[in-house]
Amino acid sequence: MNLVKELYEYRELLKTNIKKEIRGKYKGSLLGVLWSFINPLLQVLVYAIVFPYLMRGTSDNYLVYLITGIIPWTYFITVVNQGMTSIRSNAGIIKKVYFPREILPISVVISGLINFFISCIIILVFCIFSGLGVTWYIAFLPLIALIQTLLTLGLVFALSAINIYIKDVEYIFQFILNMLFYGTPIVYELALFNQSNNILVTLIKLNPLTQIIMSYRDIFIYHQIPNMFNLGIVSLVSVFICVIGYFIFKKLQKGFAEEL
Repeated sequence: MNLVKELYEYRELLKTNIKKEIRGKYKGSLLGVLWSFINPLLQVLVYAIVFPYLMRGTSDNYLVYLITGIIPWTYFITVVNQGMTSIRSNAGIIKKVYFPREILPISVVISGLINFFISCIIILVFCIFSGLGVTWYIAFLPLIALIQTLLTLGLVFALSAINIYIKDVEYIFQFILNMLFYGTPIVYELALFNQSNNILVTLIKLNPLTQIIMSYRDIFIYHQIPNMFNLGIVSLVSVFICVIGYFIFKKLQKGFAEEL
């Protein structure tokens, strides 16, 4: 409750910081916010050219399949990378002025969420032009995005705080993110694995991002309600990670000024 109260008292600072994160990301670039569309499109183009030739049995709507995986993944990895350094990159302000330190990682996450919703326009366009169309199931989009946001926020809270004391965490987690990309069905389908890979498939299914991305595909591609049981479990995991992440942040933030 104290966090909610402080965020409300410093709501103008929070709004300003969110705007700064959104504008600052592409500040000085010619195309500006259009890069929110161009970046995922370029990634999709590369994977769409390469992977259909490497894997047999890809779906008929592989391009839409790709983009419904890459855009949520881009949201996740961008926010985690930026959020992890959000405290360190604002060292000057932290040493001089008091404000709830939570504003910094929260601003990164919210600005990333806004960019994600903007990028979802690309998914809708691809769904329409591929013939899949758009149905009422996209009403589940805010729910799925909220679950992903809680998961991401928890990681950002923990990593941004730990990164102040252990600089190596930045590089270690970057390696983990690279591994996680291949441990999430973004460019491949789980159906491609044969029975001899049961352990690998189980590990991939246990990945919370797997269930989140599959839920996005349920509402955009397969036009069905996401698996609410699996999504419910991922929700509990995301809330747990968010609470633990905030606890770590709260415990470590006392020494930020001294360590920076």
